Amino acid sequence: MSQTSAYVLIIFLAFGGFLIARYIRHHKKNVEEALVCPLRANCDMVIHSDYSKFLGIPIEALGMVYYSLLAVSYGLLVIFPVLNQPLVASSLLFATVCAFVFSIYLTLIQAFVIKNWCTWCLISATICGAVFAIDASTSPLFSALFSSIFLSL
Repeated sequence: MSQTSAYVLIIFLAFGGFLIARYIRHHKKNVEEALVCPLRANCDMVIHSDYSKFLGIPIEALGMVYYSLLAVSYGLLVIFPVLNQPLVASSLLFATVCAFVFSIYLTLIQAFVIKNWCTWCLISATICGAVFAIDASTSPLFSALFSSIFLSL
């Protein structure tokens, strides 16, 4: 996969992640009925739990900011390839690693603390994982790491 096509795929994934976070945010603020959960679990229990905020900020708001910045950043890299400097690429990779680790943490919270699932949260975690995998596969840092691991096998 070329770097440009990887970036375009990340933009689409980020847009999808933003829509999910926005849906959850809208539901928490404006809708009185229960959030529809395709897994037939209790999404409301998850999105209204004590773990639905991080440092006092709602998780879905953090998700909206993260996905927006991701889409805009990769969009700029597609439009202006000259911006693709090591510092920019490393910063974006760092952001995707942090988001991926945080989504793993939140998924573990669902499984072992809340003991309930939110389909929308799991989809968002999957999007974070996909963005991380795509970003890592195009990163010189990770490709050097993975190639040295596979060469030693």
